[in-house]
Amino acid sequence: MPSLGLPELVVIFFIALLVFGPKKLPDMGRALGTSIKEFKKATKEITKELDEEENSK
Repeated sequence: MPSLGLPELVVIFFIALLVFGPKKLPDMGRALGTSIKEFKKATKEITKELDEEENSK
């Protein structure tokens, strides 16, 4: 998957601004950030548990 550059991010931002409006955008950003944080936390916990199982064998 290719990485996103500045022009692509600007286009995505403007589309989101048009679809959701300026009042909803900060709330959506916060929710997205929280979701990503929780996903990373869960991934680390699963990885830690798998490593502990592997080391105990």
